[in-house]
Amino acid sequence: MVAVSDRLTSLDVSFLYLEEPTTAMHTGSVMIFSDPGDGLAFERLLQHVEARIAHVPRYRQRLRWIPGRLGNPVWVDDEKFDITYHVRRSAVPRPGSEEQLCELVARLQSRRLDRNRPLWELIFVEGLEQDRFAVVTKVHQAMVDGIHAVHLAQVVLDAAPSELEMPYGMWRPAPEPSMVELVAGALADSVRRPRDAAETVRAGFGDLQVTAGHVIETMGGIARTVVHVTRAPASPLNQEISEHRRYAMVSTDLQDYRRVRNAFIGRNWAQRRARSEATTGPLPPPVPTMIGIHGTTTTVNDVVLATLSGALRAWLLGRGEAVPPKSVVRALVPVSVRAAEPGDVTAIGHRVASLIVELPTGEPSPAMRLHQIAYQTKAHREAGQAVDAPAIAGMAGFAPPTLHILGARLASSLSRRLFNLVVTNVPGPQVPLYLGPAQMLSTYPVIPLARQQALSVGLTSYDGGVFYGLYADRDAMADLDDLAQCLTDSLAELKDAAR
Repeated sequence: MVAVSDRLTSLDVSFLYLEEPTTAMHTGSVMIFSDPGDGLAFERLLQHVEARIAHVPRYRQRLRWIPGRLGNPVWVDDEKFDITYHVRRSAVPRPGSEEQLCELVARLQSRRLDRNRPLWELIFVEGLEQDRFAVVTKVHQAMVDGIHAVHLAQVVLDAAPSELEMPYGMWRPAPEPSMVELVAGALADSVRRPRDAAETVRAGFGDLQVTAGHVIETMGGIARTVVHVTRAPASPLNQEISEHRRYAMVSTDLQDYRRVRNAFIGRNWAQRRARSEATTGPLPPPVPTMIGIHGTTTTVNDVVLATLSGALRAWLLGRGEAVPPKSVVRALVPVSVRAAEPGDVTAIGHRVASLIVELPTGEPSPAMRLHQIAYQTKAHREAGQAVDAPAIAGMAGFAPPTLHILGARLASSLSRRLFNLVVTNVPGPQVPLYLGPAQMLSTYPVIPLARQQALSVGLTSYDGGVFYGLYADRDAMADLDDLAQCLTDSLAELKDAAR
């Protein structure tokens, strides 16, 4: 009989029911590496991935559906598993530019994964200029829950250069359950977990939005907001989308965000000190941390959101859109929250909550945009739920890809009528990571688009950089490169305001 842990939760299966030709439900990443000198042989990479996924059996399992939808589908070992189908080879014409890589990524990511096979792919891309290569991943949201499976990128990378691993032993798939066993297991589970059975029946009749809304808690976290949420404002970011995509990558310096944060923190602290000296005496100096400063209200994440807010403002004005003073773009920002049990570090990775932030695109002053965003996010920090950057970056392995996909899962579960845009921002390790002997130079997320969502923004801080991945509908966002440039310009504007 199928183990309970092998049956998809109602949330997991909702991503399969909600998937359409225009809304592929996989999350991706683009990792760029330096060539170690003698080249990284594709055949060795193939063996390395095969060896590593032995530690995460989910990557050799496929879906089996239950007759009559008597229960949620289950994961079973793929008796015909073929590593060469999942690990593929591609190239851009030498010397390949990042623009050519982005075009290739857009085409690769727009194709849905084959549901008759394990739901992941890894593509080795050769030919990049400056002796670099890229690895592009695709992992379905139904696979990664942070408990039984993590993102593929977290599996194959290491904290130090090493030889690529060789497969060990002969893997033998467990026999697939028979039709009778599948039905019997589904009936037994429906007795143990009647609510899941009800959700399965509801999904079978097409009430998918309600189903997803009822099962957010299966992620191990609770959807939380810091503003009273009404219907999202009208925006060109929300329209019918096609099957085709655009992708853009933006590389920035983490130190720039810290300088802006520290400059505004210094101003706020100086004002507080002046008020205190006039009443109760001098204040002690502020204590810096990686993500913020105790006793202040400005964090690196606030600076990131202010940068995005300024970029969206410039992009909208460049399009000739009306941007009145009170206009906003409502962003859903999934964040990690603390474990239910103190000291349970492993629980950080699968507890995700939602933070709704009104990005003040109508505000012309970059300093005021930052102030308004910091004011909104302060309530969430004061609730004591957020996990700080060192805790996330210190998780075993390369946690950001897993956290990005968990954030995308949460966003997909919520009504798109509540927000205009999804922004996943995950702090990563500030030390180099390696694929065998090859050092990873940068990493860019690919966050899937939901229905009527023309743009998603993912970013990861890693080894001194902040790397944005902009994923968009090809028809609705023909000017995606303009938005990418606006991000760079907006950060420069904030830096000038901080001087």
